[in-house]
Amino acid sequence: MPRDLLDRLSQWKTRFGPFGAGRLESLLAVVARRKFRTAAELIRLHEALLFLRAYPRSPQVARLADAALAGFAGRIAAFDASGGDLDPFEDPEISGIAGTSLSAVFTYEFARRLALRHPRSLEIAWDRYDEIDKLGPVLARLLPLFAEDWPVEAHAPSREWIAAARPRGGTDLAWLLNRLAALPIAPRERAACYESLGLPLTWQFGARMSRSNLRLPGRSLFCHREPLLRRGDISLAAELQAPPLPVRRLPPPEARKILDLILDASAMRFRELYGFSHPDQAGVFHADAGRGVQIYFFGVPPEWRLPLRAYHAGMFFKNGVPAGYVELLSLFERAEVGFNLYYSFREGESAWLYARILRLFNQVLGVKVFSVDPYQIGLENPEAVQSGAFWFYRKLGFRPVRPEAAALVNREEIRIRRTPGYRSSKRTLEKLARSYILFEGPSAETGVWDNFRVRNLGLAAEQRGADALVRTRPPGRVLPLVVNPNAIARVLSLIPEWTRWTTEEKLAVAKIVRAKESASEARYLRLMQRHPRLRAAFLALGSSAPLL
Repeated sequence: MPRDLLDRLSQWKTRFGPFGAGRLESLLAVVARRKFRTAAELIRLHEALLFLRAYPRSPQVARLADAALAGFAGRIAAFDASGGDLDPFEDPEISGIAGTSLSAVFTYEFARRLALRHPRSLEIAWDRYDEIDKLGPVLARLLPLFAEDWPVEAHAPSREWIAAARPRGGTDLAWLLNRLAALPIAPRERAACYESLGLPLTWQFGARMSRSNLRLPGRSLFCHREPLLRRGDISLAAELQAPPLPVRRLPPPEARKILDLILDASAMRFRELYGFSHPDQAGVFHADAGRGVQIYFFGVPPEWRLPLRAYHAGMFFKNGVPAGYVELLSLFERAEVGFNLYYSFREGESAWLYARILRLFNQVLGVKVFSVDPYQIGLENPEAVQSGAFWFYRKLGFRPVRPEAAALVNREEIRIRRTPGYRSSKRTLEKLARSYILFEGPSAETGVWDNFRVRNLGLAAEQRGADALVRTRPPGRVLPLVVNPNAIARVLSLIPEWTRWTTEEKLAVAKIVRAKESASEARYLRLMQRHPRLRAAFLALGSSAPLL
């Protein structure tokens, strides 16, 4: 029975060690010949094969898994021809399988780069576009004579105008993106113009360009001949004190190829990260994390940087298979970490991988206090609640910063010790997810970042600006608010004793401001970490909410 075969295949995702030599290889050979007739069976088969390719027991397992995945477009074609429903394959957790498609709304930069890479596979999903009237104002900027039609007709035929204007053989999407690129406007305005449309795109996956077969080229295979590392085997504190990982900057041709691969891997899973949309192509780095894991990371160029926090993003690959991504927002020695391990690999070495990523960014950025947003552990995120994400972090040493959450954790841990098999209820996990959680490295100062929120700095600065406007506005007259473009300067204006700082302290701040616009935000963070007075001021302002 197909289901029995899939059960046996899935069991091998947790069987590692010296026993059973050749049995998995034999099972894979049988699976390759068997037909699977439902979408659920095909999805389950695909994800099991992908896991076994990322965590192979032997080179032969990897080869057999690759061969089975290479034939998946044929399986999907046969399933479609038999009248099968392809809609389940668009679920964000499993989208990107060879032979399927997805429809999604992407930002301008994502759409532009994808269209350049896949001009024949990506097109506007007109059949899913329910707000076609939004095209009117945009087309009026691109086609002067469209302004004769759109303002006075109830439903101007936008698609007919596009078809008349685009070259023969071209696509509607390519025409739209090219015309927008030719507008004499700023990049952010161009992006806003495109994104105002909410335009859904359909991407058809072939045999090669799909999640089934996307691989990092030219990497040696790490075979798991011993049981996988589990959470109990991992110490974050020890990891942060371990020797540096080997890191190198990629030359431009290699960097462009990696960024293209990351773009594809992210888009086919409906994932759009800020850094993936605006990568700093001049600063792409590679780290060999060991055990077949390669990490590629980068910041964003100066024109796309955040006002205060340093931004870095990365994607990690397990034996060449895209396995997930990470995003860091850093200020001084504190980093907010967004970590996403793709669903297919959550039975793998998740804790070890997470610890290795924190070690890498501790090494290259100097950050040693790691914060996790409540969303990551379940706030308005049912999947994180269902997976027990809070306990993944808690067992690695993270602690909640809100006292009521800390008390609840203490009660739950007592119950866990007293009652074998005890699991926190859904309601309890939802309560725990209301608090940020922190991990402080061995050399970090305890507790000082508990109540810090970078939003508080911005709110306080805006409140100060609004108060100043009220004080300086003559009766009956509205004055324009002049916004200081330098965010750090605006925060400094909130510090009462700023004018009494020493010349050396002020010069050090000037260096920090310049570093924010320099080649790498790593230097910006390092300079911040060497300015204790600025750190204390930021902490004080960011740890108390403004009185709005």
